[in-house]
Amino acid sequence: MNLLIVTGMSGAGKSLAVNALEDLGYYCVDNIPPALIPAFVDLGKRGSENFENLAVVTDARGGDWFSEIENTLKLLKEREIKYEILFLDAGNETLERRYKENRRKHPLCNDNNITVAKAVEKERELLSFVRLCADYVVDTSLISPSQLKERLSSLFFGNANNGFAIQCMSFGFKYGTLSDADILIDARCLPNPYYDSALRSLTGLDERVREYVLSTEQARDFEKKLIDFIDCAVPLYSKEGKSKLSIAIGCTGGKHRSVTFAHIINKHLNEKGYHSVTVHRDINK
Repeated sequence: MNLLIVTGMSGAGKSLAVNALEDLGYYCVDNIPPALIPAFVDLGKRGSENFENLAVVTDARGGDWFSEIENTLKLLKEREIKYEILFLDAGNETLERRYKENRRKHPLCNDNNITVAKAVEKERELLSFVRLCADYVVDTSLISPSQLKERLSSLFFGNANNGFAIQCMSFGFKYGTLSDADILIDARCLPNPYYDSALRSLTGLDERVREYVLSTEQARDFEKKLIDFIDCAVPLYSKEGKSKLSIAIGCTGGKHRSVTFAHIINKHLNEKGYHSVTVHRDINK
């Protein structure tokens, strides 16, 4: 059984995450007190359903009940119940803006008569322990709902298919880095198609852009050594028991060089027999 504990900051996209996980075949329960998680796992193992993939959402909405999260995680380990933790996060300003735009009340504002800004700070402190325990931290500050769904699908597709899943993600450094990547590659040292007016409006999905990026001997040497590194590192991650691997490739704007190398690495990994998918965070910006 795959147990995924979903938590994180209010307004960071946990409801969207649940929708994405349900599409992947997870049986999901929202806003469950941590102390009830072991009982829910037992229930999932009984009966004709015998759910293979379970996801539970537990967070600050539980109030004082959430303080049991540390003891619950210890109990799960003592009972040898394997679990992973997904933490959804976003910057404080982003969270405050989302609450103001939606005109919803932050859960920590209910009884304390405090501002949203203070509630966000208090919640971040409350969740600090579980964030440190998280296997995956996804920052939603700069991604759309559809990109979040795509990201989670690539991360947890392996659970639904009992395999080692790899995500090759392109991004632009000018829009922020990816804090949750296992491997991060900087491609800004390579020729930039942005400065060619005929290629500027295209992306690394176009063959002409890829040819330009790889037009120098240094770039082709970079490609060769990068593939050698990938061939060395990926089996080690798999042997360690990791079920998902995130490889992030960045360039300035996230449209040309990073997309080119995400495409190259993804194609190579699939040819080697791995399940690999691409996500291009900033390709349309």
